[in-house]
Amino acid sequence: MAEESVPEGPNLKELSEEELWELINDNRHRISLGVRPCILFPYLRQVKVLTEVDEDEILSRHNLTNRCMRTSYMLDLLRTQGRNGAIALLEGLMIHYPVLYTQVTGRKPSTEPSRFSGLIKYSELTEYLIRAVTGMQTELQEARNEAGKMSARCSSLESEVSQLMEHEEKCSHLQTENERLQRHLGSLQREVTKLKDEKCDLYIRYTASIEEKSAINGRLHDLNLQVYQLQTDLQSIQMENEFHKQRSLRSVSSSQTPQLQEEAHKDILQQDLAEAIDSQVELAEHLRSYREENEKLLRDKQGLLNQTEALSLQVQQLSLDCKMQQQKSIVVQSQMKELQAERDQAYQSRDDAQAMIARVLAEKDTLRSQLVELQEAVFTLQAKRSPRPRLRKSGVKEISWESPTSSSEECPLPVRQRLRRMDALNPMSLSSCTSESEDAVPSSIRSKGVEPPSPASLRRRQEVFFEESSLETEDTDSVLDDFVLLSDGSEDEQKPRPSSSRGSNSVCVSKSSAPPFLVRSRPKAIRVNGRVLSLSLQCEALLSQLSVVGGNKSGVFVHQVTEGSAAHAVGISPGAQIVEVRYEQNSRALRMVLEDSTLEEATWALGQVTGFCQLSLRPRQNDYEALLQQLQNSTMSSGDSFYIRVNLSLPAGASGTLAVSCNDILHVTNTRPAGTEDLWQVSQVHPCQLLDLHSGTVPNYYRAQRLLIQTIEDMSFQTKNCQKAGRENTWSGQKAVRIVSTGRQGRNPLWVSVDEENTNGTESGSPVPPKCCVTLMPYTLVTPHFPPVCRPILLLPTILGRMLEKKLASWQGFQLCEPETLTSSEHAARLQRSEVLEEVEPGGNQCYTLQSVEKVMKKGLHCVLPLGLDCVRRLHRSEIYPVIIFIGVSARNARKLKSKLQRGGQTEEQLLACSKSEEPLLDKLPCLYHSMAPDSWCDQNSLLTSLRTVIWEEQRKVVWVEPDLW
Repeated sequence: MAEESVPEGPNLKELSEEELWELINDNRHRISLGVRPCILFPYLRQVKVLTEVDEDEILSRHNLTNRCMRTSYMLDLLRTQGRNGAIALLEGLMIHYPVLYTQVTGRKPSTEPSRFSGLIKYSELTEYLIRAVTGMQTELQEARNEAGKMSARCSSLESEVSQLMEHEEKCSHLQTENERLQRHLGSLQREVTKLKDEKCDLYIRYTASIEEKSAINGRLHDLNLQVYQLQTDLQSIQMENEFHKQRSLRSVSSSQTPQLQEEAHKDILQQDLAEAIDSQVELAEHLRSYREENEKLLRDKQGLLNQTEALSLQVQQLSLDCKMQQQKSIVVQSQMKELQAERDQAYQSRDDAQAMIARVLAEKDTLRSQLVELQEAVFTLQAKRSPRPRLRKSGVKEISWESPTSSSEECPLPVRQRLRRMDALNPMSLSSCTSESEDAVPSSIRSKGVEPPSPASLRRRQEVFFEESSLETEDTDSVLDDFVLLSDGSEDEQKPRPSSSRGSNSVCVSKSSAPPFLVRSRPKAIRVNGRVLSLSLQCEALLSQLSVVGGNKSGVFVHQVTEGSAAHAVGISPGAQIVEVRYEQNSRALRMVLEDSTLEEATWALGQVTGFCQLSLRPRQNDYEALLQQLQNSTMSSGDSFYIRVNLSLPAGASGTLAVSCNDILHVTNTRPAGTEDLWQVSQVHPCQLLDLHSGTVPNYYRAQRLLIQTIEDMSFQTKNCQKAGRENTWSGQKAVRIVSTGRQGRNPLWVSVDEENTNGTESGSPVPPKCCVTLMPYTLVTPHFPPVCRPILLLPTILGRMLEKKLASWQGFQLCEPETLTSSEHAARLQRSEVLEEVEPGGNQCYTLQSVEKVMKKGLHCVLPLGLDCVRRLHRSEIYPVIIFIGVSARNARKLKSKLQRGGQTEEQLLACSKSEEPLLDKLPCLYHSMAPDSWCDQNSLLTSLRTVIWEEQRKVVWVEPDLW
């Protein structure tokens, strides 16, 4: 049953080299973790895919600090051997790691000689095994001798160990005290943070109280003014009442005066009391209404603030939509301008061709009429000098302009005369044939019209010209060197005209023998191929005769041409885009494509051209003028525009050099700034949008490559010093360098391609493929991607990720990826289509598939991936870009997770080893990842809180992906 549960994978002999290495790269993480290079070295040397020099390089290279990195570097060396390297690796896994061989290939291991691929014969394999056993016995004896020496040495080291134990106890006591002090310091820091928060809250409340107090004071001031006004009015009324009362008292008799005064005094007091009560009630009512109005204004203010926030969000959304629409309209307008330019150029070319054809036709008709008159005179003289019976006896049929011929006789075949050099035109002689009427001359000979011929007529003339050109002599070839064939014709067909009669004789001109239109051109021929012109010229240094502007975004244009140079003589003018250049160097024909090259590449490529060369140009005058306008307005510094990922840290320097860190994304806007030759003008990119931030310069590719090599040498020297001093390198979240090689391409992928053309003219003369070359890359090209849905989550190291996955999946907006149960046939089919991400158990039917991840993403949730690094490239092929988070682990963090590790049957040492082995593999990924420092979390709760923040930040960022260098 166990044998039947292992699915039968594809036959390795039937797979191509790319398919074999794709299968190995998909399981690169698993192979790097599970394979020891020293075990596979004997077999790989036996099949001659690795040498002893390669083995020494893998084992003794200073930058390969652990086994996983050495295994990964061994895979890179085997990749250079092509198919043999892949087959040898899989056979080595089948011999020494049968379980891993089954996981990688999906096939059961077999030790039968017939199942091997043929890299090593059975007799050689037996001999190899005998030598291996002998070598192992020798190594065993040496190991035993070494063990005796070590046992003697152990006795001498026991005393030192006891001293170290005492020192360790003292250190542990100090460490415990230090941890206690750090915990106390952490509690004090938390209390200080709480006090700061309370202080901020009190400050906010105090500010609100001050604002409220100022508003109330303003209201009270207004009320006091109103009270003062009322008091003033009251006093004036009281004075008026007193004046009236005094006048009334004077008129009253003296007997009634005391009583009236008392009554008047009472009435005045009552009236004053009532007015005072009414004024107080009115003031209280005003105060209450003002308070209600204040509360209403506060509520309206809060509502307006909320509405303002909503409107600001809408404004941001509308601004983004407006920018997108503006970009679309700009693209459409540029396309419309290009179409209009092409249309105007086509109309102009058609008008020029029609005018030229009309002029040539007029001159041709004039020459034809003169030729006909001369032929008439010649034939008349021949008829007078030679009698007719003699001609008949000689068997030659006479062609005369004077004697009629039978209407049943066919016109003789036209006789084409050789070309003769003339001043402006070189018309070819016309063929004549006899007809019924001598005076009937066709309109094509004596026509005075200027209508151009039809395209079909021009095409037929061109075919006749090329058929008969091979029969011409050297004189004809020398004449044709000074002419160019015009293949453009008019859309209007030439209308036939009735012929005029001249007695009984007529002259007819065969259309098939009509000469093509030849016009004298420049010293070298111009071949028109669509909208691309091919120019050939002989020059000592091409770059000294012209200058260029532009770049990979706009194209490289000719900017200036030296007067009187060879480039100017062949017709090169500003505004033409350089598409391709061909030249010879050291008896080799080379071709360089400059259509998508940068300004630095184009300048270097044109500087290599000496001697005879051929340029392919595309006329784009409107685009060239638009580029010059943008350069003058400083909206662009050049026509270059591409994004790179930096693989080393560079400090800031003089003259505006930017300080960049490893894994930064830069936007290159000019590869050849004014006054510099080894710098690029770049801008830092916003992490969440395609916006340029700070601008400056960085070293160009080759100068940065030298700095990268120097940095690696300095790091290796520092590492050796630390090892000699007994110190270990601590974890650093910011890397100094990132090791990336060009692989099998053998050249810089950012540079222009130089192809060697086949000059032998036979199939066997195909160019030799370039040799394998591995070079360090300081910059790598990247392209932006904007995932439309929630990105999956991948936590590393794997052991710690398994502990946090269930906690993370329990949050709102997250869901754990569930495995699927597949049959053997379904498993084999999905494995062939790279839809199987990882198996739950080796050889089992349950596996994590691409469909299960897409199912969770369609719900708008983050899919938590319980997988390793091998799944990243498979997800990228389906345009799924996960958030990769590497959690830094130290010994202190590992002790905090000791109880949880023991529940899963794992130890702290295994967690630290897993973290140390998986961290170097992150540099092999084609995308960015986020690293969390070990000191950023102290327990599981703080780690989960930090993870939520990190995931939210990574979801907003732009995803930058590198191309596959292999």
